[in-house]
Amino acid sequence: MAKAHRGLSTLEIFKRFIFISIGSILMGLALELFLVPNNVIDGGIAGISIMLAHLTPLPLSVYLFIVNVPFLILGYKQIGKTFAISTLYGIIVMSVTTSFLHHVHAFTEEKLLAVLFGGLILGAGVGLVIRFGGSLDGVEIVSILVSKKLRMPVGQIIMIFNVVIFVIAGFVFEWDSAMYSMFTYYIAIKLIDIVVEGLDESKSVTIISSEFEEISQAIIDRLGRSTTFIHARGGYSKEETQMIYCVVSRLELAKLKSIVQSIDEKAFIAIEHVSDVMGGGFSKGSIH
Repeated sequence: MAKAHRGLSTLEIFKRFIFISIGSILMGLALELFLVPNNVIDGGIAGISIMLAHLTPLPLSVYLFIVNVPFLILGYKQIGKTFAISTLYGIIVMSVTTSFLHHVHAFTEEKLLAVLFGGLILGAGVGLVIRFGGSLDGVEIVSILVSKKLRMPVGQIIMIFNVVIFVIAGFVFEWDSAMYSMFTYYIAIKLIDIVVEGLDESKSVTIISSEFEEISQAIIDRLGRSTTFIHARGGYSKEETQMIYCVVSRLELAKLKSIVQSIDEKAFIAIEHVSDVMGGGFSKGSIH
């Protein structure tokens, strides 16, 4: 019998509320104090909203809300109730923040500084919101829906959408503003990855060797990392064997390869990036 779904605890809801608030405020700060005054835009709905605010009398805060919400409603069934509520809350906080800061003077009028600091603050804000279960851009939601219809990767749809936005920005503002905007978007994306995935990157390693017992014990003794055996059968040799699976930090990877190759030079080693590791006792044990 399947276990009943456990809802979020009060502490988890409070934590999510705090960090989504901080992330949304940071995005509002980046837009109104760095990017918008220097005619630099972000990708997605924020980029569309900035251009609409530039062409019409309505402020940016209004467009950030009214352009995002239809996409949120459209994708409600696909993204779930909790995500939808978190996203709606984040969008409201971001819109209110930009409304309060609309008449505040820009921190800098130097475009390069605006791009660098605006991109960093924007990426940190969006990354926090994503990490704690929300989003600040309806483009991601609609891209999921389009992906199911066109059989295209979500990332590719978002990229195409943003390229179109930056080209339009070249006509609305100036072409140098559009090019600066691309750099802002790139910086923001990189920081989003850091905030969501963390600086302490982990690597999953799969090892195939006839010396699996000795290699596994050496990893435990010399790295302090636990290992898991996975039963396998060679496709060519048809021989039964055990694969070794373990997760190590980026800094431990070189030592792990050295350990394996010192025992079996012909061992097969496959290494993959791991975005996050939770549970399973992923803590470093004592090294003998």
